[in-house]
Amino acid sequence: MSRRFAAVDLGASSGRVMLADLSGGIRLTEARRFPNGPVRVAGRLHWDILGLYREILAGLREAGPVASVGVDSWAVDYGLLDETGALLGNPVHYRDERTGGLPERVAAEIGAESLYETSGLQVLPFNTVYQLLAEQREGRLDRAATMLLVPDLLGYWLTGEIGAEVTNASTTGLLDVRTRTWAAPLIERLGLPARLFPPLRQPGEAIGGLRPDVAAELGWSAPVLAVGSHDTASAVAAVPATGPAFAYVSCGTWSLAGVELPEPVLTPESRAANFTNEAGIDGTVRYLRNVMGLWLLQECLRAWPGADLARLLKAAADEPAFAAVVNPDEPVFLPPGDMPARIAAECRRTGQTPPATEAGYVRCVLESLALGHRRAVRQAMELSGREVEVVHLVGGGSRNELLCRLTADACGLPVVAGPAEATTFGNVLVQARAAGLVRDLAEMRALVAGAEPLRRYEPSGHARAWDEAASRVF
Repeated sequence: MSRRFAAVDLGASSGRVMLADLSGGIRLTEARRFPNGPVRVAGRLHWDILGLYREILAGLREAGPVASVGVDSWAVDYGLLDETGALLGNPVHYRDERTGGLPERVAAEIGAESLYETSGLQVLPFNTVYQLLAEQREGRLDRAATMLLVPDLLGYWLTGEIGAEVTNASTTGLLDVRTRTWAAPLIERLGLPARLFPPLRQPGEAIGGLRPDVAAELGWSAPVLAVGSHDTASAVAAVPATGPAFAYVSCGTWSLAGVELPEPVLTPESRAANFTNEAGIDGTVRYLRNVMGLWLLQECLRAWPGADLARLLKAAADEPAFAAVVNPDEPVFLPPGDMPARIAAECRRTGQTPPATEAGYVRCVLESLALGHRRAVRQAMELSGREVEVVHLVGGGSRNELLCRLTADACGLPVVAGPAEATTFGNVLVQARAAGLVRDLAEMRALVAGAEPLRRYEPSGHARAWDEAASRVF
């Protein structure tokens, strides 16, 4: 039996095809990495989904024969297929502004309490439910036979099989968080066509074999499996925790910060705090809040051509603490554009002096993210009743030592950083379990803990200074 597995992992700023070998422990190698980003056409932001598919095929060809393939990506975005299975246009990017006003309209018509009791989802303007209502307003659903979230769309092109994996479906706002089935009464009340919502799959289920033309192009064939196709579901499955008393921050373009629970939290207090209940592996619930994440730093760097990130991080470590901080979740930071200018404006709005240097902006961003992590972790503990002894920071942000140290200080808890490729680990270990090579979630996490060195950051105190900084923006 082959012990090689391929993970297609698509983030909001880059994608990769990774190869995992479980011959002894677990070892990852990169087959192909490629950029990912929005394409503006006639004033609307889209994903270049065909370009991504081309890169995925190239990466699988370079990876060579494997036991199976799994695909994960960011959440909420989708493609619409007509009755022949043809794509009705490139998927729209979640940062597009077409959903403006829809969350408020839906809350007024359906009731915010009713929505939360059904889906358990935090209100974000780009949730799939609002995107579909925008499509409906424009008359674009009339020709649509099926909606496929991005990993399911790519799985369809690879296999010809239609379906929706449940961890990603739980981010749509249209899944019943208790039953983990499509929320048919809510879908009907919203006036959305029931035909759009395909059969649900569980992580580990076989989607199908590669289509003959795909197998011929690759020179090999293998089954494609459903994994935790929401990248955060895969990342949380790979958190190298040894017990339940942990919080996680899956940090990349976004930071997803919260705790893992056996049941959703649907209290009025949870709704008021805008916490979300998303499906995890093995029936778990990812109880978390979205924090804007390293998007703020990425957009700053885009505004500074030729900036050296390593140099800026080193200089930022020497900048004065708390000179300026912002709430990273302010809606003004969501669209692409001149991020330093928006940070400066937000500083002035809150009575602070904007940073004077690029390193000052970097310090501002990282301290603000640490404050966002702190708020999410503390509220997750309070709202769920879950005790937390350690914060696991995984994903690309785990490589940022300054961010990890600031997060430990802000939370007042040890931070264990790594692995950076947590999503890939979770993806391939779900495949490995389907192959009978791994028994359960605890064994998956133990394998990850032994796969690469982890770094531990102890809090250095200064709780009062962090309290004061938080009071400026929250």
